[in-house]
Amino acid sequence: MRINSESRIHHPIDVVYKCYRDHLPQVAPYTPDIREIIVRSREEQSNGPKIHNVWVADRDIPKVAQGILKPDMLQWDDFAEWNDQEQYVDWRLNIPAFPNQVKCTGRNAFFADGPNATRVLLTGDLEINVKNIPGVPRLLAGRLAPKIESFIVMLITPNLEKVNQSLERYLDEHGIKLGFMSFFV
Repeated sequence: MRINSESRIHHPIDVVYKCYRDHLPQVAPYTPDIREIIVRSREEQSNGPKIHNVWVADRDIPKVAQGILKPDMLQWDDFAEWNDQEQYVDWRLNIPAFPNQVKCTGRNAFFADGPNATRVLLTGDLEINVKNIPGVPRLLAGRLAPKIESFIVMLITPNLEKVNQSLERYLDEHGIKLGFMSFFV
């Protein structure tokens, strides 16, 4: 399944890019359905950092999936390789509860959209093999697959435009108080 999202954030590209790269844990409280974002590791590279974040969802599990999914399963690893010169990030998601059943990779690219706005273009690919998810009876996999796939898609792509809106709200609130340059240096 192809993932595509395009958003416009009303802040300069350098501010938006650095906020995405360096301040996602602070943006999490502004993001619906996300409890927290935890930085597990950060390794500085010549082109930009390699960052491993853990996203923890904050949502209810649908009744149809409650026998299969547990609350501690609602998190995923985000492995990101940033390219500071070209202003993009290549990412790979891993859902620990379904390590061999879900594959998701992509790129977020950042483009100046005038002097005080940024266009964020997310492209990616998502593959889900529901038949190999433990606990899903093979005989029911055909009927359950669309519902489980839909839930997983919503979990790992929690309304991509809302993440961008949350980042914009975070910048609106904190950028004015602290000054963009001193805040992101």
